[in-house]
Amino acid sequence: MTQRRRPRWSELRPLLRTQPLVLNPRERRLARARTITDLRSIALRRTPRAVFDYVDGAAEEEDSLRRSRAAFRQLELLPSVLRDVSAVDPSTMILGQRAELPLVFAPTGFTRMMNHEGEPAVVAAAERAGIPYALSTLGTTSVEDLAAAAPKARKWFQLYLVRDREASRDLVDRAAAAGYEALVLTVDTPVAGARLRDVRNGLTIPPALTLKTVADAASHPAWWINLLTTEPLNFASLSSWDGTVAELVNHMFDPALTLDDLAWLRETWTGPLIVKGVITDADARAVVEAGADGLVVSNHGGRQLDRAPTPLEQLPSIVDEVGDRAEVYLDGGILSGADVVAAVALGARACLVGRAYLYGLMAGGQQGVQRAAEILRAEITRTMQLLGVNSVAELHRESVRLRR
Repeated sequence: MTQRRRPRWSELRPLLRTQPLVLNPRERRLARARTITDLRSIALRRTPRAVFDYVDGAAEEEDSLRRSRAAFRQLELLPSVLRDVSAVDPSTMILGQRAELPLVFAPTGFTRMMNHEGEPAVVAAAERAGIPYALSTLGTTSVEDLAAAAPKARKWFQLYLVRDREASRDLVDRAAAAGYEALVLTVDTPVAGARLRDVRNGLTIPPALTLKTVADAASHPAWWINLLTTEPLNFASLSSWDGTVAELVNHMFDPALTLDDLAWLRETWTGPLIVKGVITDADARAVVEAGADGLVVSNHGGRQLDRAPTPLEQLPSIVDEVGDRAEVYLDGGILSGADVVAAVALGARACLVGRAYLYGLMAGGQQGVQRAAEILRAEITRTMQLLGVNSVAELHRESVRLRR
């Protein structure tokens, strides 16, 4: 029979550990986030539903988005044991320069809608993390203002070719004059995808004050106060627009884009040129032959053609097709550092993430983006240690297999 006794204070005292009091509510909620999924949950609570769905959603039935995430879950990582992993280096070379992680903050449109700190917050977090950041043509901060906000950051400019080629040339020239390192041409948006969450939410740019949004303001007062007391939301690189993103895309973007336009851009832009939105071996070969220095295996995060091929599943054959003629990057479905490690093992030079840092931005502005980068860094480093590798160069296809 168990004998019970009264515990002594000397035995209880070591168990009583008080947590430091964090007065700042933003720091307090971000400290609770241990994963990107945690940041997503915080973002859902702090952001109007239409804005959150703009980030979180995809096209039509969202099959492509679900398949992208499922593809990573089906992978197994194969560790090597009895390796000295006391010092792991997660850095890599991107476009000939050192990046502290095999990671790039992807271009995302209308970033100030998610949080009033917008693109300057993202580029500052990217600079602190030692990784590149790509500003979108649909960004809410100008090419010049972003360059001034983070002079030492690695900045790429993502370009949509619009029907007015002179306007496109002007954007390219401005990016070059502002010292942007690389140009990223997105090619999978001849017309806008059917993002049904946005349609059902009635999302416009800027958000309209309807009965529905006014009611939503009651549960998200901080977001609305920040929206109404800071500079009006506008596309910084395009003319102002009053309507949906899909209407803007269909009005301004050029559905007649061909390889000839890529060749024209190659002559116009003298720096590294990356083509984003490649999903087949044939297209990968074609854009490299047309002069691309890199390509992003991407289905636009599932936001364009639903049921398009899953980028992760396409990655190995595209890497084999391209060889060492261009750098191959991956985006789509990446929500953890283990996802990044798996993609690099399958041949990606680095991964582009968009939703991951936008969840952080919605959860806590620049500090939230920094928290997302910290989470990904910790997960990448820990995954490499558990795999038994000391550097990104040691990641190979033998480190990963598809679970059947």
